[in-house]
Amino acid sequence: MKRRSFLKTTGLVASGLTMTGSGALASELLKDKYVSNRPPLNERKFTSEAVEKVIKKVAKKISDPELRWMFQNCYPNTLDTTIEFSIENGRPDTFVITGDIPAMWLRDSTAQVWPYLPLANEDDELKLMIKGLVNRQSACILLDPYANAFEKDETVKSHWADSDITDMKPGTHERKWEIDSLCYAVRLANGYWKKTGDTSIFDDQWKTASKLILKTFKEQQRKDGVGPYTFSRKTQKYEDTMANWGAGASLKPCGLIVSAFRPSDDSTLLPFLIPSNYFAVASLRQLEDIYTNVIGDSSFAKECAALADEVSEALKKYATKDHLEYGKILAFEVDGFGNQYFMDDANVPSLLSMPYLDCMDVEDPLYQATRKFVWSEDNPYFFKGKFEGIGGPHVGLDYVWPMSIIQKGLTSTDATEVKWCLEQLKATHADTGFMHESFHKNDPKKFTRSWFAWTNTLFGELVYKVYQQHPELL
Repeated sequence: MKRRSFLKTTGLVASGLTMTGSGALASELLKDKYVSNRPPLNERKFTSEAVEKVIKKVAKKISDPELRWMFQNCYPNTLDTTIEFSIENGRPDTFVITGDIPAMWLRDSTAQVWPYLPLANEDDELKLMIKGLVNRQSACILLDPYANAFEKDETVKSHWADSDITDMKPGTHERKWEIDSLCYAVRLANGYWKKTGDTSIFDDQWKTASKLILKTFKEQQRKDGVGPYTFSRKTQKYEDTMANWGAGASLKPCGLIVSAFRPSDDSTLLPFLIPSNYFAVASLRQLEDIYTNVIGDSSFAKECAALADEVSEALKKYATKDHLEYGKILAFEVDGFGNQYFMDDANVPSLLSMPYLDCMDVEDPLYQATRKFVWSEDNPYFFKGKFEGIGGPHVGLDYVWPMSIIQKGLTSTDATEVKWCLEQLKATHADTGFMHESFHKNDPKKFTRSWFAWTNTLFGELVYKVYQQHPELL
C-alpha cells in the first residue's frame, strides 16, 4: 500500500477554552488537546491517497478545532483500523472487522467503506480494496445466506456455536437472519458498478450469490410454512433469541419478507420489519437493473422485478396507518394479521434512514410525517435529556445512538437542523475524538463501544457532505 504522512492540523481557539496569559502557551495547550488519535502511519491497516487528500482539503475549511480533530480521527477510521486486504488466487479479497469485535458483518462492512466509494476512481488501490469486499461478501453469502456475520477463516468455529440452536457452519460468526445483510451486499456491488463502470465484479461467484439472495427472500415470505431457518439461543436476553422454538412470532403471509432480527441484531417483535422490506425493494430493483443492463439475463431480471412489485404492494397495504397527531405514517413492524408496532431503532436501515438508503424520496409526505414521529417522545426509543436522539433495546433505555443524530443530519433538508446535529455530535464524543455505539442522554461519558468503525466513518461522511453542500456551517 502507498503510505503518506499525516498532516496534524491544530486550531487557535478551542470551544470552551479561555485564552489567558501567553498566546504561545494557549497554542501549546490546544496542540496537546487535539493531537491526532489515528494509529501511527506504519500501523495503519490501509492507506488511500484519495482519502488523505480529502482529509486535508476538508480540514482546512473547518474553523472549529474540535470538529476538525474529530473529522480527522473518524473519517479514515475504517481504513486505519479494520481493513484486511490481500490477493487470493489472483482475486482481491477484503475482510472488514466491525471494530472491537473481530468479525465481519455484511451490513457493517458495506456501511464502513461506503463513504469512500465516491473516491474509487481517484485511487486504484482504494478501488481494488472495495472490489475485494464485493468478492468476500459474495463468498460469505454462498457459505450461508442466513448468517449476518462471518469469521475471516472459514474453518473457524464461532464462540456462539455452543449456545445457538441453528444450522451453524464453520466460518460463520453469527447466524441471525436479517434482510438488510443481503441488501447491503447488493448495495455495495451496485454502488461500485455505478461509480466505477467496472462490471468484472459480476462474475460467476457473484451471480450465484445474487440468485441465492432472491431464493432466500422468497423463502422468508413464508408462504409454504416456516421454511429452512430457525434460531434459538441459550440466553437470559429475550432480544437474542426467537419465539415459538426458533420460528419467530406468528404471522400471516402477505407478500412481505420476514426478518427474524433487526439491524441491531435484536429479534423482531413482529416478523415483518418495514425498513428492511423497503430496503429489499430497492435491492431487488438494483438486481433487476444489473441483470438487464450488464448480465443480460432478462428472465432473472423479471423475477427480481416481480418480487419487488409484490413487496411494494404489500407495504402499501400493511405498513401504514393514520396517526392521530402525525397523519399517515409508517409502522416499524407488522405481522400480516393487522397488528402494527410503532417505533424506530437507531440502527440502519431505520425508518429515519430511508432516503439515505435510496428507499424513499426525502420529500415524500409519508417519510416526512414518519420522520416527525420517530424524532419525538411518541417513539418509545426516542430519549431526551441534556441530549436527544433515538436508541433501541440493544443497549437499553436512555441511551442515544450517535448514528441516529448522524442520520438526522444526512437526511435533513434544513441547514439549521444539520448544524444542530453537528453541535450535538461535537458535544457527545466524551473527549475521545471518536463516535460511540451509544451514550447516556444526560452524560456522554457513559458510553458503549469505544471502537465502532461504522459510526466513526459515517460521521466523517456527514462532515464531508456538509463541506460539499453547506460549507458555511463549518
